[in-house]
Amino acid sequence: MDQKIKVAVMGATGAVGQVFMWMLSDHPWFELAYCTASAARIGQKYASTVHWVMPFEMPSQIRDIELREFDFDAMEEAGVRIVFSALPAAVAAEAEPQLRARGFYVFSNAAAMRYESNVPILIPEANVEQLDLIRSQGYPQTGFVVTNANCVTTGLAMALAPLRRFGIKTVTINSYQSVSGAGYPGLSSFDITDNCIPFIKGEEEKIEKETKKILSINPEIFAYTVRVPVMFGHLETVWLDFEEDVECEDVITAWEGFQEAGGLPSTPEKSVVYSAEPSFPQSKYAFWGNPRGMVVYTGRIKKHNGKIGFVLLVNNIVKGAAGGSIQNAEAFVSRYMMH
Repeated sequence: MDQKIKVAVMGATGAVGQVFMWMLSDHPWFELAYCTASAARIGQKYASTVHWVMPFEMPSQIRDIELREFDFDAMEEAGVRIVFSALPAAVAAEAEPQLRARGFYVFSNAAAMRYESNVPILIPEANVEQLDLIRSQGYPQTGFVVTNANCVTTGLAMALAPLRRFGIKTVTINSYQSVSGAGYPGLSSFDITDNCIPFIKGEEEKIEKETKKILSINPEIFAYTVRVPVMFGHLETVWLDFEEDVECEDVITAWEGFQEAGGLPSTPEKSVVYSAEPSFPQSKYAFWGNPRGMVVYTGRIKKHNGKIGFVLLVNNIVKGAAGGSIQNAEAFVSRYMMH
């Protein structure tokens, strides 16, 4: 690419916002040109006001970026074309349609517009063709909104996408979700320390609804979601019923051959990585892989009474949130702007 595309991050100081800032700090296609945060932080340097929760040092390129107010005109003056939204759902519901109307290309981590029929829930490896829904939003005459899935759904959909060929009839999923999924400051330490909480509001419904929309399948889905006291990474146990007679080796082979979004800077060489190691995967591997946090790891596959079971790990704030949005923007640039 001859010239980088200027991008903005809305909500740059939260946990997901921090991943956007980290991944965009030296992105080969995108240049950070505008960052917003809550009113109290406007005018401050990023490093002086953010509570950095990532498990590595803040990149030097973003430390002195000044946080600015949410202003359409100022964003246009800064040359912004793509907007990454890490806004809370209630704020996003108001802001994202306005951004679209002003001609910005919005890639959102918020759930606010996720279920509108002409808004894709995009995972490039699984359903890149759904990008074409942006035309029904008015593109290229207007802007558009593309969302990424709920973080648990992202991991599940990545593992299921190459298995669609076998005819998925039922999905039983239990998730063990890290505290970073609740945002920052999130849960009280009194609630989660030495504890697991077997309820995350709205999460089970999102898994059921989004998996079907993303993969264009209609299985029965049975979900439980549990908050567990780890910082990063959502672990999921999955049982599947198929229309065909499927062996464990068939599933592993499907995962190993799964690479439908190659050529994008944020797509790993292998998007789903299986290991036969009996204690694999674990939450502490959440930032493994290259790019870090973008690989979905699977393990412990077994067959029982005709069902296939396995465990998966998704990094909830990278592949399951900000990294997924960045990859979605890359898919758009590759599909529409480079041709």
